[in-house]
Amino acid sequence: MKRFIVGGLSLAFLVGTIVLPGKASAVSSAQENTGCGLGALLIGEKGNNMLLGQLAMTLLNGTFGTQTFGITSGTSECKAPTKFVSNDRLNKFVADNMDSLAQDIAAGKGETLSTVAELMSVPSEKRPAFYAALQANFSKIYTSENVKSADVIDNVASVLSNS
Repeated sequence: MKRFIVGGLSLAFLVGTIVLPGKASAVSSAQENTGCGLGALLIGEKGNNMLLGQLAMTLLNGTFGTQTFGITSGTSECKAPTKFVSNDRLNKFVADNMDSLAQDIAAGKGETLSTVAELMSVPSEKRPAFYAALQANFSKIYTSENVKSADVIDNVASVLSNS
């Protein structure tokens, strides 16, 4: 028991000596090895170049779970993902409905296309623009007769990011 307390105090001292000096500096970008979250906020860029600083950041992020929350919410100096997150339901739906989806995209409307918009969380007020963008870029989405469903989803994401 005595060793645990001593080890815990040593860790607290280590984190405190790294946290306090780096606390004033703002983190301008996500850390290469440790990412973002509470550790990056408290320790800052100064600690990112030191092994102990990176270990302390990782410990803080893992202990408090702020990195996971920050990534999904775009807080704690984390950047929200710019591409669509993998969605198993979307992947399965597109794979099962490739022909119907191609017809709906070509027409710029349809039940299959509406379902894809729903699975991609496209707000209802933005769906007409979503449908029009996909219709206008049909040949970039369905690049061949043998295109795979994963490529269709990637191509849709690419079209949307360029619109």
